[in-house]
Amino acid sequence: MNITDIRIRLVNKDDSKLKAVASFTIDDAFIVHDVKIIEGTNGNFIAMPSKQAPNGEYKDIVHPKHNEAREQITAAVLEAFNQATANQE
Repeated sequence: MNITDIRIRLVNKDDSKLKAVASFTIDDAFIVHDVKIIEGTNGNFIAMPSKQAPNGEYKDIVHPKHNEAREQITAAVLEAFNQATANQE
């Protein structure tokens, strides 16, 4: 799997844990939108696109099948986020 493009939209709300929303492309063929970059207690993390079920729980509607793919996506998206925030200064 090759992540061929990542786009970051920064969220500039001081009181929000949501820091950005990202989209990424896999192999120039498959695009995933609405990946959230969230500030957590142990640093930033990503949340895959999700929807709310009737019971109130949120369920991912797109997600990696294997942990290695999740780690690759997380690393690439957070690196792009760090570059976007560095360029903003």
